[in-house]
Parts: sequence; C-alpha cells; structure tokens
Amino acid sequence: MPGSIRVRLTHETEEATAAGIYGLIVGGAVVVASHAKTAVAVVVGVLVTLTVYWAAERYARIVAERIHSGRRPTWHTVRHHLTHGWELVTATALPLLVLLLIRLTGVRLINAEIASLVCTTLLLSVAGWRMGAGGRLTRAEQIVSTLVAGAFGMALIGLKTFLH
Repeated sequence: MPGSIRVRLTHETEEATAAGIYGLIVGGAVVVASHAKTAVAVVVGVLVTLTVYWAAERYARIVAERIHSGRRPTWHTVRHHLTHGWELVTATALPLLVLLLIRLTGVRLINAEIASLVCTTLLLSVAGWRMGAGGRLTRAEQIVSTLVAGAFGMALIGLKTFLH
C-alpha cells in the first residue's frame, strides 16, 4: 500500500501483538488520567509514560534473565531486548493522531480525548476480532473475544466521562 497509512493490529510475534494491545490500554489510561491543558501535552504525556513503561519492561527482562541464568547477559541479548517491544509505544499512533486532528478542528480537548478513546476502543475491538479469527475460535467465541477487548476501551471512556 504505497503512500498510505497501514494500521497493524497484529504483529510478527505473540509478544509484539500483546505489547501493542497493552500499549493501547495503557496509553488510553494516560489519556483518561491526564489533566493537561493542551492536546500536545496529552500526547507528550502518553508517549513519555509509554516509553518509561517500555524501558522498565525491557530492564526487568534483562535483570530477570541474569537472575535466572546466573550470568551476565551477552551484548546480543541486551541489543535484542532494546530493539524489541516498541509496539507498546507505537500502537498509540492512531489514537494520538485522532486526538491531535480533532483538537485542531476546534473541538474542546475533553471531546478530542474521548474521540481518541473511541479510536482506541475500535482498535481493541478489531484486535479482539482478529485474535479470535487467528485463534481458530468459533464465531460465538470470536464475538466474545471482540467484546472483551472492546470492554477495556469502553471502561476507559466511562472512566474519562466520570472523572472529568
């Protein structure tokens, strides 16, 4: 798809797909908890928070590997950990773009944040549907998978409207 934006809901590995889903949920939670005055500040808050989460998760993996193996990790292992898991951060690109674009049209920040959370909910729902299909679930199980994934986003939208 030259010249177009492609949203990836599933990735090459199980870990990468899980990191993307987790990134959407944590990114949405930061939007919910944000009291920033501008859309740019919300976006920076989400990206910084997710980068800290990514770094902490990578650090924990390296330390845990050393604890369990009883030896210092090789440079190859450290490099591997530092070049993987970025889906935790990058999965939020579309919801954050929605937030910025909606805000640029003059819509109030709270409404732009809710639009971003709706985008997150849709992405989670589609990921739930795709996981159900990839997991060879029955149609009913696939629907449940979609509803459970979407419920995380709906909970975030509910929390945002309740708190603000």
